[in-house]
Amino acid sequence: MSVTLPLPQRGIARRPLLGLGLLGAFVPGLACKAEAAEDLSAVLDPSARVETLYDDGAWCEGPVWAPALGGLVFSDVRRNRMMVLRRDGRAEAFREPSDNANGNTLDGQGRLLTCEHRTSRLVRREADGALTVLAERFDGGRLNSPNDVIVARDGAVWFTDPTFGITQADEGQPRASEQKGRFVFRLAPDGRLTVATDRFVQPNGLAFSPDERTLYVSEAGAAARANTSSEIRAFDVADGRLSNDRVFAQVTNGVPDGIKVDTDGRVYAGTGDGVRIWAADGRPLGHIPTEGPCANVAFGGPDGRRLFLCAGKRVLAVETKVRGAAVRA
Repeated sequence: MSVTLPLPQRGIARRPLLGLGLLGAFVPGLACKAEAAEDLSAVLDPSARVETLYDDGAWCEGPVWAPALGGLVFSDVRRNRMMVLRRDGRAEAFREPSDNANGNTLDGQGRLLTCEHRTSRLVRREADGALTVLAERFDGGRLNSPNDVIVARDGAVWFTDPTFGITQADEGQPRASEQKGRFVFRLAPDGRLTVATDRFVQPNGLAFSPDERTLYVSEAGAAARANTSSEIRAFDVADGRLSNDRVFAQVTNGVPDGIKVDTDGRVYAGTGDGVRIWAADGRPLGHIPTEGPCANVAFGGPDGRRLFLCAGKRVLAVETKVRGAAVRA
């Protein structure tokens, strides 16, 4: 059994602390809860607080810690802009309009990769600010709306391509899909684009385990097909190919969205009621609640131990004891 942390207080203005000690909900005397409490105490100090950093968004998404760009870069998808939260707390426009940008990540050279809903493209920001298109078509048709993206150590780029940006007017440009499915793609270092898996209704967030032998992908299409559960799936990864498709975790509140992993292999996912945390073996460890859905998360900060949460109009943060995998300090 996992531990559910207390919900932050409601209606608090920008930049306050959002709640009491996060571990205060642990109930002694129950072995299962005691085990979960011990596991989660390795992640969060009992005195940890969740802080509001920004509360002027419409739908905040795609956070990435990018020191060379000034701090935390994130997308405000429904306002068609990207923002940067600088280390001193100032929020500034980073790219506006952004073509309804969503997911972001850094490649091995520290360049920003961004998924654009409106243009159905995956782009890379060069040092001079110019955008290079990495992917926009497959098998003769435009992509749907690239959603989330990660980069492997071998330089391959993996991204999801659901249809949210072509079915929701506030997140892109409605049009008919030109693809035969909603795929997870792999863009090889030589530029070859292939389907890594076609076994999703709406693939959303994705992340590698620290050793990159496992790929986690969230299924956000539970409402679109009967008997489809809200779940995070796991795949074995070898030589750029996926195998052994299996359910890693099921989500009972909303659908899983963005995923991140810490250096010990714990998995963190935005869900309908906050951030859910699982051990590497799939055991649920705990819950950091948010007011409404949490879309995505990212580790960052000077030591990679700060967890940022994009939750509706807000960007939140909490200090952890662990370091995010593949975080640039």
